[in-house]
Amino acid sequence: MSSEERGELSGQVALVTGSGRGLGNHIAKALIAMGADVAIHDISEEAPAQFGEFETLTAAAAALRLNNARTTSVVGDITQEDTVARMVAKVEADLGKIDILVNCAGGDIGMKGKPNPNDALNIDMADARIIVERNFFGTMIMCRAIVPGMIERERGSVVNIGSVNAHYGLDNEVAYSCAKAAVLHYTRCLANAGRAHGVRVNAVSPGPAKTARFMATRQLDAKAMDNGVSLDRYAEPSEIADAVAMLCSPKARYVSGQVLRVDGGALLFPG
Repeated sequence: MSSEERGELSGQVALVTGSGRGLGNHIAKALIAMGADVAIHDISEEAPAQFGEFETLTAAAAALRLNNARTTSVVGDITQEDTVARMVAKVEADLGKIDILVNCAGGDIGMKGKPNPNDALNIDMADARIIVERNFFGTMIMCRAIVPGMIERERGSVVNIGSVNAHYGLDNEVAYSCAKAAVLHYTRCLANAGRAHGVRVNAVSPGPAKTARFMATRQLDAKAMDNGVSLDRYAEPSEIADAVAMLCSPKARYVSGQVLRVDGGALLFPG
């Protein structure tokens, strides 16, 4: 299959953070299916093995080499600017200038796993700071490293991953929810900065999806596991990934500054 036949994103280079496993890996697959060359990322080479998805990040990258797509992998902490600069340089050396950035790395993980307590008044502030760093500041640092090049070349697309938790008040996962709300508003601000230069910035807020980590760490609702006609269920990761890929594609060429909730209609309110 020639590069011209590969799809709408043929010839474009994408970097998806947090893509050695889980939702990020499904997003990488969706972008490759549309013709992009993709760099995948995780916090360490061994991280994809945590929930049994891949033995290593290198193995995860190898599994994505379909339809003549080129892949590479980068390892590092997205909250560290020098590390991010090194990762970006490697991606560009291996694949070329980055046309698409998907910020998927983050999660509700504190110093020693999921915080407990995890509410508005009792979460340990050290946990709260780590969660904000990984989700909000990590997204900012990635964008600050890559979007100026997009602006210079007058093309590019960024999709930041939010959460349905960012859209309403709740009594658990509060630091994570607030960090994701900050990501969503940063998306709007960055979209304004890129607008005159042809750089689009959008966000996707997923509902609960059946990733390996979700399945291993949650008390599952048997009814929500049903894959029948009802949308009152957990999402398949590919359903979230398809929405992200659409926003990266020419089909969304006049869409910027938007937040798309992909939750099966669970949150039905304007905005």
